[in-house]
Amino acid sequence: MRVPLSWLREYVDLPATETGRDVQAKLISAGLEVETVEQLGDGLKGPLVVGQVLTIEELEGFKKPIRFCTVNVGTANGTGEPQEIVCGARNFAVGDKVVVVLPGAELPGGFAISARKTYGRTSHGMICSSDELGMGDDGTKGIIVLPPETEVGKDAIELLELVDEVLDIAVTANRGDCLSIRGVARETAIAYGLPLRDPALLDVPGPNAYGYPVQVSDPFGCDRFTARTVSGLSPEARSPIWLKRRLQKVGMRPISLAVDITNYVMMELGQPLHAYDRKLVQGTIGVRRAGEGEEIVTLDGAKRKLHSEDLVITDDRGPIGLAGVMGGANTEIADHEEGEGTTDVVIEAAHFDAVSIARTARRHKLSSEASRRFERGVDPAAAAAAAQRTVDLLVLLAGGTADAGVTEVVAPSAPHTITVPADHPDKVAGVEYGRETVVRRLQQVGCDVYGQDELIVTVPSWRPDLTEVNDLAEEVIRLEGYENLPSTLPKPPSGRGLTHRQRLHRRVGRALAGAGYVEAPNYPFIGEQVFDQLLLEADDSARRVVKLTNPLNDEEPALRTTLLPGLLGALRRNDGRGSHDLALFETGLVFLPRAEQQVAAALPVDRRPTDEEIADLNAALPEQPRHVAAVLAGAREQAGWWGKGRPADWADAVEAARAVAREAGVELVVRGGQYGPWHPGRCAELVVVADGAEKVVGHAGELHPRVAKAFGLPARTCAMELDLDALEAVGDDTPQAPAISTFPVATQDVALVVDRFVPHADVEAALREGAGALLEAIRLFDVYENAEQLGDGKKSLAYALRFRAGDRTLTVDEASAARDAAVALAGERTGAVLRG
Repeated sequence: MRVPLSWLREYVDLPATETGRDVQAKLISAGLEVETVEQLGDGLKGPLVVGQVLTIEELEGFKKPIRFCTVNVGTANGTGEPQEIVCGARNFAVGDKVVVVLPGAELPGGFAISARKTYGRTSHGMICSSDELGMGDDGTKGIIVLPPETEVGKDAIELLELVDEVLDIAVTANRGDCLSIRGVARETAIAYGLPLRDPALLDVPGPNAYGYPVQVSDPFGCDRFTARTVSGLSPEARSPIWLKRRLQKVGMRPISLAVDITNYVMMELGQPLHAYDRKLVQGTIGVRRAGEGEEIVTLDGAKRKLHSEDLVITDDRGPIGLAGVMGGANTEIADHEEGEGTTDVVIEAAHFDAVSIARTARRHKLSSEASRRFERGVDPAAAAAAAQRTVDLLVLLAGGTADAGVTEVVAPSAPHTITVPADHPDKVAGVEYGRETVVRRLQQVGCDVYGQDELIVTVPSWRPDLTEVNDLAEEVIRLEGYENLPSTLPKPPSGRGLTHRQRLHRRVGRALAGAGYVEAPNYPFIGEQVFDQLLLEADDSARRVVKLTNPLNDEEPALRTTLLPGLLGALRRNDGRGSHDLALFETGLVFLPRAEQQVAAALPVDRRPTDEEIADLNAALPEQPRHVAAVLAGAREQAGWWGKGRPADWADAVEAARAVAREAGVELVVRGGQYGPWHPGRCAELVVVADGAEKVVGHAGELHPRVAKAFGLPARTCAMELDLDALEAVGDDTPQAPAISTFPVATQDVALVVDRFVPHADVEAALREGAGALLEAIRLFDVYENAEQLGDGKKSLAYALRFRAGDRTLTVDEASAARDAAVALAGERTGAVLRG
């Protein structure tokens, strides 16, 4: 909401020394978000005067039309002689009154004016447009043409009110009253402790039987409808300068006198209005819900198909306007320049249901100044005053005559009353305001207050946001100043800290960050087409998703069952921006629907829910285990003087999974597998053993080329994902001190020949089990394939075995026996033979 300070001063007698910045500080302290204070005319210096065009000479031989004009500026130029000016605009003629800036002046933006030679003539000044003076859009896109009665030589800075300050207020959704000069003036008056001259306090005639016929069929959607008629408007009447300038300052474009007046009154009082050409309205004006399939052409020229919930204004033909949003083109006020012009108008000032208007505006993607106000709350009691104000201005400025008939349809309603303890604001704020302060502040915002310890508060019609006791407490607190609330730090109870689960999540994050991964949290929303891109089977459990009723993005209506889509999207974006060596990770919840879907009951708001009610609510929620995932692409080790470096590969993804498992105190079994997005030959299945049973907790490896192509990823992108909650359930992360032996180690190396398809993990497991308790460590240090030496389909795996006893020095025979037992079991299970 843009609020000119000059307009605000009409209703509040602010001190003459108060600037826009001062008012901004006061209103911010009172709880309004005043974002900026615009200095209109900043840097503008005269002489800037009214001139009359005497002659126009068309200059030939140039690429664009150029005119050489002489303009009478009176004595403003010091000589009284006509001023010679070169101008390229064409929307003015001889005899027109225009705005002339003379040499020595300066326009906004530091544009100095001087006599200069151009197009073969000397131009002594400039004929101005509204853009050049920083006035805003006046609809002409050209030179300002003033009314014929404007005095030549008059100071145009004062005439056009070019110097002003405009406060730009971000009005929150609950403060619709501040979408008007009246509402902001009320807040200003309270902030300064000054009286308010309420522009809505007008003498309004009562309704009678002579008014224009109106029938409201939906009193819930429209609880108040006022209609007034003005006849005999002069089609030639134009909006005066002061009216146009005020509309421009609040950000609206002047259109025609009748429309400008309705817009002016809306900005002044906050009540949207609409003017119908009486000659175009056929029969009774009605308010009802639209019939399914009805259509209307709105003022913007768009043909709209109506919904059965839309509230419409009708006449005998059908819809003539979308109630509270936009009027119809079939009753539009006609301008004199477009034809005969409108001489008789019917003024509508109504109050519509906020929810209905908001839904209609969103349904038709048609937000207007009227709908913005109705959906935030409009004062229903201001409708009659707004209609009267509009009638008065039409009579004054257009020479019309107000008809005696007054129509007012009002649905019975009672003012909203709230009972609140007098000390309730004290308890909310932790400050002793006292009853007198509470009563005084509530009365300042327009409430009627009665009672002593229990206050009976009647809310004013312009504050529909005040619905319960805490709203009243907030009014007292904000007007007393949020900055005056004491700052009290909470005292945490002793003996509490992070839970075991929280500590594990932090350790996992630190471990991956220490390994060079960057955390990249993502939104938990996905589209179901992503499962096709991940190559998941049609019956894969990950395809069962929880869908949102009201998603932020219609293309992502479901909650994720895997972390990979978000991480892969982050990797793609960073790779596209030039970061090609990437290692990203995320820990977050995934959402798995339960086998039996339950509908959660609505919890009560007047008491604390019972433990059973909370348990039922939790039972209806999807399962939400926490996963950890990582993705890699590009170089894992950079090349330099130290070496060639190497690219990230599947082994790095497996190692990331092992690092997570170590933090959870879990021994991870890694074996070959095949699942969805991973390359069939480069996918590791990650398994833990719990209570003697194996459980798959994740996968790691290189992504399938088709997945990389579908997501737009670099070739050979790798990834891993683990169920972190499953690791926590089976793990024991109690710190274990390492056992340090005083006895020497015995090292034995073995090279085993196995079939090429036999996994190294199976061979290692057999060696580990066969070697027994004396085996301290085992390490694969060489893989060799040579068909001539080993045979077709064979490979050699070389292992270093470390043996040690805790109570003695092992003999060579003991170490060799353990080695032979390990090799024997490996041969039995995997067909391994010693390489000769």
